[in-house]
Amino acid sequence: MPDSNDIILEIRDLKMHFPVKKGLFSRTVGQVRAVDGVSLKIRRGETVGLVGESGCGKSTLGRCVIRLYDPTEGRIFFNGRDISQAGPAEMRALRKDMQIIFQDPNESLNSRHSVEEILEEPFIIHDVGSPEERRIWIRQLLSRVGLPESAAERYPHEFSGGQRQRIGIARAIALKPKLIVCDEAVSALDVSIQSQVLNLLMDLQDEMNLTYIFIAHGLPVVKLISDRIAVMYLGKVVEFTSSQRIYDAPQHPYTQALISAIPEADPEHRTERIILQGDVPSPINPPSGCAFHPRCRFATERCKKESPQFRQLGNDEHWVACHHAGELVATSSES
Repeated sequence: MPDSNDIILEIRDLKMHFPVKKGLFSRTVGQVRAVDGVSLKIRRGETVGLVGESGCGKSTLGRCVIRLYDPTEGRIFFNGRDISQAGPAEMRALRKDMQIIFQDPNESLNSRHSVEEILEEPFIIHDVGSPEERRIWIRQLLSRVGLPESAAERYPHEFSGGQRQRIGIARAIALKPKLIVCDEAVSALDVSIQSQVLNLLMDLQDEMNLTYIFIAHGLPVVKLISDRIAVMYLGKVVEFTSSQRIYDAPQHPYTQALISAIPEADPEHRTERIILQGDVPSPINPPSGCAFHPRCRFATERCKKESPQFRQLGNDEHWVACHHAGELVATSSES
């Protein structure tokens, strides 16, 4: 486990609201609260998994962190430096240290450029190395991600999905960054290829002391690679703790439901499947109080009226936003 005092990224009450416009004059009639008050601290060299249903704000949070989106409110500290209001020139310099791997390499790789041109671009933008040095580094990058050096002369459409994602990873690590956001980086791949790419990411992390924010839908995948896991619901983080503890003792009812949906390999060991009622509320008009209360089997009048604080349980590094946290493990196991 990385040093608990070595914080590479701190997010304070981060919000990202997108305006909803209607009418002839495109008047703003509402706000989509994609991220609605997230606070997290991420340690150097660790992997933090972000999970939750589609539309919960995972990808938006990841893109805010590296300032692909300008957040509506809140502050972002990278290596102790406030980058919340950093301008284009300052962010361009920081791009060497903050990178992203996108879900679909078909969209993120320029089909008109050869792999060599794609991988050379970061070096050109940041004026690193001579053309000859870049050619050497590009072939080293390809070898590092498990591709032959001859791949440099080919184009993205000539590769399989897993190979294209390896090219995306090579581009992300080209300038030796400190933080990489993996935005559904393995979700579009076959299961067998997923494991290969995950092993590659973990090997690169050990070799380069990388810090990952790993965004995904599948909890088993996130558990495999993550040191800690943050569970998001409707723009908020509702639970944050170690990957093992979130499986062994989930405290939020939403986390419990997600874990109960994981298929069991052992037919003799069956757990209760928790079926959530209704649909995810609209982020334009979230419910009052706890946003999860319309779907929660433990909801009380307090949950409907009062928004729960994101609080630490005892002395454990276990944070949860639920009025009844600490009571629910026993209650759910008896039901």
